[in-house]
Amino acid sequence: DVTEQFQTGANIALELCKKNQVRFALLKESSPSCGRNTIYDGKHRGVKIEGLGLTTALLIKNGIQVFSEKQIPALIKVLAL
Repeated sequence: DVTEQFQTGANIALELCKKNQVRFALLKESSPSCGRNTIYDGKHRGVKIEGLGLTTALLIKNGIQVFSEKQIPALIKVLAL
């Protein structure tokens, strides 16, 4: 179980985002840390489930808009505003 390490990484990412006034993040879909719409179920079978990764959830909770690589057109639209 590496949940504690993922939580530590999420907290570090949030602090860096705050320090650098990051408003948008582009993260890797399906990662247990970075998934925006899906994450792997954690049983190492390659099965994806709906949900947010730990870092994604923390960033969203703190007002940072998170996009996956599958949402690049949506991110480009937001950046153009």
